[in-house]
Amino acid sequence: MGGGFYISKFVGVVGIVFGAGAVATIIALAVVYSQEVAKNEAVSPTNGGSTVKPPVTTPGGSTVKPQVTTPVIPTTAPSNEPWDKYRLPDTLKPDHYNLTLWPRLTVNAQGLYIFTGKSYVVFKCVKETDLILIHSNKLNYTKWGDDHLAKLSALGSTPAPTIKKSWLQPTTQFLVLELNGKLADGESYQLDTVFVGELADDLGGFYRSVYTEEGEKKVVATTQMQPTDARKAFPCFDEPAMKAIFHITLLHPPTTVALSNGMEHAPVEVNEEGPEGSVRVWRTSFDETKKMSTYLLAFIVSDYDYINSTKDNVLIRIYARKKAIADGQGEYALNKTGPILKFFEKYYNATYPLPKSDQIALPDFNAGAMENWGLITYRETALLYDPKMSSNSNKERIATIIAHELAHMWFGNLVTLRWWNDLWLNEGFASYVEYLGANEAEPDWNIKDLIVLGDVHRVFAVDALASSHPLSSKEEDIQKPEQISELFDAISYSKGASVLRMLSDFLSEVVFSKGLGTYLNTFAYDNTVYTDLWDHLQMAVNSTGTSLPTGQTVHSIMNRWVLQMGFPVVTINTATGLITQQHFLLDPATAGSVPPSDFNYEWIVPIRWMNTGVVQQQTWLEDKTANKPEMIVTENNWILANLNVSGYYRVNYDNANWERLLVVLSSHHESIPVINRAQLVDDAFNLARAKYIDTTLALRTTKYLRSEREYMPWESALDNLDFFYLMFDRSEIYGDMQTYLKYQIEPLFKHFGNITGNWTEVPTGHMDQYNQVNAIRVACSTGMEECQTLTKGWYSQWMKDSANNPIHPNLRTTVYCSAIAAGGAAEWEFGWDQFKAATIAIEADKLRSALACTKQPWLLNKYLEYTLDATKIRKQDATSTIVYIASNVVGQSLAWDFMRDRWNYIFTQYGGGSFSFSNLINGVTKRFSTEFELKQLKQFQADNSEVGFGSGTLAVSQSIERTTANIKWVAENKDSVQAWFKTEVPKE
Repeated sequence: MGGGFYISKFVGVVGIVFGAGAVATIIALAVVYSQEVAKNEAVSPTNGGSTVKPPVTTPGGSTVKPQVTTPVIPTTAPSNEPWDKYRLPDTLKPDHYNLTLWPRLTVNAQGLYIFTGKSYVVFKCVKETDLILIHSNKLNYTKWGDDHLAKLSALGSTPAPTIKKSWLQPTTQFLVLELNGKLADGESYQLDTVFVGELADDLGGFYRSVYTEEGEKKVVATTQMQPTDARKAFPCFDEPAMKAIFHITLLHPPTTVALSNGMEHAPVEVNEEGPEGSVRVWRTSFDETKKMSTYLLAFIVSDYDYINSTKDNVLIRIYARKKAIADGQGEYALNKTGPILKFFEKYYNATYPLPKSDQIALPDFNAGAMENWGLITYRETALLYDPKMSSNSNKERIATIIAHELAHMWFGNLVTLRWWNDLWLNEGFASYVEYLGANEAEPDWNIKDLIVLGDVHRVFAVDALASSHPLSSKEEDIQKPEQISELFDAISYSKGASVLRMLSDFLSEVVFSKGLGTYLNTFAYDNTVYTDLWDHLQMAVNSTGTSLPTGQTVHSIMNRWVLQMGFPVVTINTATGLITQQHFLLDPATAGSVPPSDFNYEWIVPIRWMNTGVVQQQTWLEDKTANKPEMIVTENNWILANLNVSGYYRVNYDNANWERLLVVLSSHHESIPVINRAQLVDDAFNLARAKYIDTTLALRTTKYLRSEREYMPWESALDNLDFFYLMFDRSEIYGDMQTYLKYQIEPLFKHFGNITGNWTEVPTGHMDQYNQVNAIRVACSTGMEECQTLTKGWYSQWMKDSANNPIHPNLRTTVYCSAIAAGGAAEWEFGWDQFKAATIAIEADKLRSALACTKQPWLLNKYLEYTLDATKIRKQDATSTIVYIASNVVGQSLAWDFMRDRWNYIFTQYGGGSFSFSNLINGVTKRFSTEFELKQLKQFQADNSEVGFGSGTLAVSQSIERTTANIKWVAENKDSVQAWFKTEVPKE
C-alpha cells in the first residue's frame, strides 16, 4: 500500500536536514528549560500505558514552553473550535509517514538531552476542510520560509491552499494550521515539519534511560507511545484508528545499535549538520512498517548486544545490556518466544504477520512491557532471567508477560480497537490468553489455574465496590489523555480476562478460537469495536451448532457482563432447590449509591457444579431466581457450584450446605477440586465482609489448613487473613491471631523441611515452590523460632561472605525480609549495599522490597527520603517502594505522613504511570480503619484538590469508601473475631 517517497529520496526532498533554523529553537528550549528547573517544575508526568499495570498524563501546557519560535494561542474559556476538542475531526486520513529522528545521547551546550527530527505525512482529504489538526506535544518547530510551522503541498494537479495561520494548542496537544482555501475531497497532500524535542527521563514518548556499565554511564534513547505519546516524538494523527505505513530513519552515534518496528538496513556513515556543527553519524533506515497505529511505534538507539534464533522464517532477537547478554540472561526468553509464537499461530489460525520479533529489556520503563509491533519493550525484570538470581515467580512473570505481549501481535496490533473506550477487550484478552501461551511454554506448571488467584480474585475486590465501573465505557466519555490513562486499570485487565475466560469456557475453546480466527482474518490491518468480536463468535456458535440458553446470543449474554459494573453472588438453597442472584457489594450499605443499570444488575450466569464429588451437567441462571430441583440434597450429600471458578461470580449456600462443606474439608478435602478449595475460602471471607454469612464461618474454612499442602488454598487463605492483619495488627487481637496462624502453618513448615532435605533443596513442583515460600514467610512472621533461626543464619552467613549468597533465589524475598525485620542497622545497611551493587534488576527488586521490612522507624524514614532521589531509587520504582514501606505496620503512618507532605512534588515529578498513582494511594491507605484516619484522608483530598491526583483520582474516592467500610466492619466484628481466635488458640 504505502509507496510514496522512499527514504533516500526524502532526504533530498526536505533539503537541509537540521539547519540553522533549529539552533534558535534549541537555544530557546534551553532557556525555557532552565527557567522551569529553577521553578522546580520538571517534566510533567506522561503516559506509559500498556500491559502490566499502567499510567497518567497530565496534559495542559508543554513542559518546554516554545515561546521563541512557536506561537501559542492561549486558551481561555473552552470554545467550540475544533482545536479545543480532544478528538481529531473526520476530514483527513493519513496514508504514510516519512520520519527521520536524531537523538543526542550526550547533553548539549545548554545541558539538555534533545532529539531533532523531520517528518512528512501524506494524507488524503476525505471531507472538504480548510483546517489541519495534527497531534503535537512538547515539540518546538522550525519555521519555514513563509513563517509557518509546517509546509503543505498537494500531490495531485490542483495546488494546495496556502497557510493562513499556524500555532500550537498545548491543552489539546495539536499543531493547528488554518488555510486560505479548502483541501479537496479525495485529493492527497503532504505536510512537512522540522522539529526538536527534549529527550527527557519522563518515561513517555521518545525518552532516555540511563544505566552504568563497568563504571561508564550509558544512555539509551527509547520510546513508550501508548496511549497518547507518539505526538511527543513527532507530529502525527495520534489515534488508534488513524492507521498508516511508517518509513523510519534513525541517525545515531557510530557503533550504537538502532532498532525500530521494521527490519533495519545496514547503517551508512554520513556527516550530518546539526546545531553543534557537522557530526559524523550512522544513518539506519528500516523496512516500511505494515499499516499500523501510532501507539505501536518504537525506535531505540542503544549500546546493546543481542542473541537470536530463527523459527519458521521469523527472526527472534533478545536485546539487553551487553553484560546481561554475556551472562546469558536473555536465553530463557529466547527459548520460550518461539514456542509461544507457534502456539498463537495455531490458536488464532493466522501466521505471525512480521518477519521479526525483537524483544528488548530497558533499565527505565514504566509499564511491565509494551507490545510495539515487531519491537516489544520490557522492564528488565520482565524479560531477563538468571538461574542463579531469579526465582520461579520471576520465571513465571517472564513467561506470562512474553505471552501477553505476543498475543497482542495479532489481537490489538493486526486488528486494533477503534477507540480507547474498548481498551478492556485488548488488554483483557491478552491478560486471559497469556496463561494459555505460558502453559505452552511451561506445561508442567498448571499455570492456567493461577488466573483464579492472579486475576479473578484480585479484581473481585475492586469490582465489589460501589465506585467500580463497567468494562466498556461510552466513546464520548473517554476524550482526554488522562481519561484514557485511567482505563489502564484492574477492571480492564483482570475483569476483562475473567469474563473472556468464562465466555471461552461456556462456548468451548474450539468455538472461541474459531470465532477469533475469522475476526482476525476479516479485520486484518483495520479497526473494530468490541461487538465485532461478538458477531464472529456468534457465527462460530451457529456454524458448530453450539447450544446457548433458548433465545440467547453471545451479545445478549455478554452485554450484561460488559455494560454493567460488578458481578452477582449466586445463592443456592440445597433444601428447596431455589437459586437466586444479587449484585454483590462488599458493603451492602452502599447499594443506594450504585448507578442505575439497563439490566437491573442481573446477569445470565453459566453454572458448572457437582453433587457430592460427581460433576453434573452445566446449567444456566437466566433470571433473578430459578428453581433447580436437581440441586436439592439431603443428609451427607453436598453441592459445590462454579467448578474451577470458570464463572465470574461468587457462590453462597444455605447454612446446612456450608456446614456439610466444612465437614468435607476437615475429613477428606481432596474430594473438592483444589481450585474450589481456594474458592470456598475466598468466597466465605468475602460473603462475611458483605454480611451474607457470619465472619466466624469464614474463619472456620481455615481450620482444615493444618492438613492442606497445596498452594492455591493456602494462598487464598493468607490473602484473606491479610485483611484481618491490616485491621487488627495494631490491636490486642494481634497476639491471638499470630498464635493461631503459627499453629496452622507448623505442619506445612515441617513438610517442606522434610521434602527439601532440611531446606537444602527446593521442591520440584512449581506451585510447591510457591508454597514453600508461604511456609517460611508465615512461620517466621508468626514468630516460629526454628524458622527465624534458619533465616537469620542464612543472612548472617551471606553478610560474612557477600560474594557467596547461600539463599536460594526462590526464598530470597522472604528470607531477606525476615532477617532485616529481626535485625538492626547492620542488616539493613548490608542489604542496601547489596541493592546498590546488584547487577540484575530481579535481585535488586527483592532487596528493595525487603529493605522496607525493618522495624526501625528511623531506617524507614531514611528509606522514604531515598525514594525521591532518582540516584538511589529509580523513578519507575519510587511509588512501589513507598507502598512496600506502608505495608509494614511500623512504616504505615510514616509513609502516609510522607506522601501527604510531598504530594505536590510526587505528583509533578513521579507521575510516570497511572497505576503508580492509584497503587500509591490505595497502598498507603489500605490499613485505614479509624474515624481519625478517615478524617485525615478527606482532608488530604481537600488539601490537594488544586494539585489534583491524576489517575489516582478514583483511588482517593475508593480509599474513602474502603476506609468507611473498614470502620464499620471492625465495629461489627472485633468482638466475635477476638473470641473466635481465643477459643481456637491451642492450649499449651
